[in-house]
Amino acid sequence: MRILTIANHKGGTGKTATTRTLGDVLARKGYKVLLMDLDPQSSLTTSCGYSEADPNLTDVIGGSQPGSKAIKEIVLHIGDNLDLAPSNLAMAKTEQDIFSRLSREYIVKKALAEVANKYDVCLIDCPPSLSLLVINALAASEAVLIPTQPMPIDVAGVKLFLDTINAVRDSLNVDLSILGVLTTFYDDRLNTHKAGVKSMKKAGWPVLPVMIGRSVRVGESAALGESIMTFEPGNPQAAAYEELGGLIELWLKKTR
Repeated sequence: MRILTIANHKGGTGKTATTRTLGDVLARKGYKVLLMDLDPQSSLTTSCGYSEADPNLTDVIGGSQPGSKAIKEIVLHIGDNLDLAPSNLAMAKTEQDIFSRLSREYIVKKALAEVANKYDVCLIDCPPSLSLLVINALAASEAVLIPTQPMPIDVAGVKLFLDTINAVRDSLNVDLSILGVLTTFYDDRLNTHKAGVKSMKKAGWPVLPVMIGRSVRVGESAALGESIMTFEPGNPQAAAYEELGGLIELWLKKTR
């Protein structure tokens, strides 16, 4: 199983929509996909149609002591080839409690190892922070995808997050790579957006050729428990995510 984290310590960058939609795209291509919601806000869980999920990842991760359940016991079936490891608000306290655990940075990695033979890929949606849950995701992952809006404050946030990735490489996961920086909410009519993309490329960051534009329909689809791929297949952003899925598929086919 390949593990890809979708993360950025800044909020409002489209992490959850990207995770949810990529899950749909890859599942439709025939890959067995596990979505993991590591965000206490549980937006990914909601976007998959569940306002409450019990049991959930709090039962897997545990607190000061290991959790009482394995991932396979809390997984929800979302669609053909597509499953979800759900979250809820209790994850916020879970994160505080695991600080006392030994090897606390590898709790997620250990949990995912139990289902490694069941899925082709796991996509991890992270909270907008530099929290221990995010560190767990990065420590467990082979690569990270960084969605970001192309505004100056967002670009500055990516730089900070790249420093975090380098720190994780140095101490926890030497094999962690950056799959790419994904430009989201892009509007080519805005000079600030054009300048933001230009500055990221000038800095030498691996900016992906795919750009996800702004669309209220993406948000509407999530509110109804769908992705844009099924909610409005003809939407331009559905086409953009389909293209992104093609890039992810190329990564999946590469030999590790």
